[in-house]
Amino acid sequence: MLNYTIRRLIGAIPTLFIILAVSFFMVRMAPGGPFDKERKVPAEVEAKLIQQYHLDEPLPQQFARYVGGLAQGDFGPSFKYKDFTVSELIWQGFPTSLGLGLSAIAIALVIGVTLGIWSALRQNSWIDYISVGTAMLGIAVPNFVIAPIMTLVFGLMLNWLPVGGWGKPSNWILPIIALAIPQIAAFTRLTRGSMLEILRSNFVRTARAKGLPEVITLTRHAIRAALMPVVSYMGPAIANIVTGSVIVEQIFSIPGIGRYFVQGAINRDYTLVLGVTILFGALVIICNLIADICYGLLDPKVRYD
Repeated sequence: MLNYTIRRLIGAIPTLFIILAVSFFMVRMAPGGPFDKERKVPAEVEAKLIQQYHLDEPLPQQFARYVGGLAQGDFGPSFKYKDFTVSELIWQGFPTSLGLGLSAIAIALVIGVTLGIWSALRQNSWIDYISVGTAMLGIAVPNFVIAPIMTLVFGLMLNWLPVGGWGKPSNWILPIIALAIPQIAAFTRLTRGSMLEILRSNFVRTARAKGLPEVITLTRHAIRAALMPVVSYMGPAIANIVTGSVIVEQIFSIPGIGRYFVQGAINRDYTLVLGVTILFGALVIICNLIADICYGLLDPKVRYD
């Protein structure tokens, strides 16, 4: 397992480099620049700024300079937030985004797995129909549609919950639910399909034929095996829910990393966009690795040779 983990981490370096290279040249080729504003900067001032940030150099030279700084842990200065480096901005917003994403995935996992198991055990009942129908609706409607609807209904019409900020626990409810609903639907479908297949498998029939109580058959044999697809999906789900919180953070005015990413893209803040992109890429790789390791721990037949 240790050798497998080390190999995966080493293999992630070329992947991150490709992500970095593609993102670097794409953001530089986009129309506009970091100093294009409604109020035009004098030509001599703009020339000095471009020279100060080495934007007058050829793109390959700029890329080599950026990679060299990145190897030393330096994400560079922010073009928009003059008093901060990109590293400082990332570490200001990332804990909030991480807390939001992990809270949403925890709620989605508990509710989704429970509904999936319950639905499979009551197949073709009204519980099954409601669970499957709700899951399909949750998958079909994205969170950038769910969030404004929840803001309108629970925040403005009913006035039950605040629709912005992050200071109080009541501020967390709507954004966490908005992020969790699509994942609840995904976990419900995965768990239900896997559980139905496992309940018809030979080893469950054998356990029942031996006279094992139904509770032991389910908890010790069926549920553990049914969670394997869920574990495989967990890695991408965590990465997607943390990185996908960008829109939800904007809607609910949450001071997370998504705000900086959106503002960086709008203002052509090259270094800020690249820093967040690299962080998200590393997060996806790490989450997938953790999911693979957990998969091996749950299934003794899996070997990482």
